[in-house]
Amino acid sequence: MSTKRTYQPSQIKRSRKHGFRVRLRQIGQKMLKARRAKGRTELSSTRYKK
Repeated sequence: MSTKRTYQPSQIKRSRKHGFRVRLRQIGQKMLKARRAKGRTELSSTRYKK
């Protein structure tokens, strides 16, 4: 029996960990500021959609 691969992609898990809403919290403010200063078009891995 072989073991599973470590990366099992999921859009929900990805957005909850690296999404824009997470970056808006206290912990991600510095990161967003740095990415805006550098001129990044993509601020996070996922964009907030209504």
